[in-house]
Amino acid sequence: MSFVDLHCKKIMPKLKTKKALIKKIKITKNKKVTRRKTGHNHYNSKENGKVGRAKKGDMRLSKADEKNILKAIH
Repeated sequence: MSFVDLHCKKIMPKLKTKKALIKKIKITKNKKVTRRKTGHNHYNSKENGKVGRAKKGDMRLSKADEKNILKAIH
């Protein structure tokens, strides 16, 4: 190949990581994707303890969503 051929060859660019998505999810060691449960930001003082405890913790995404997210961040 000549010098011109090497510089004209199209190279696929690297995909950028979706930074907003990275801030909202957590990926475990086994490639499981978790997110925060909804409805726990404000207006929670009138809820009883059972509802508040149910909203705590992370929630695992579906396998279809996991596949799409892992593709988007790598």
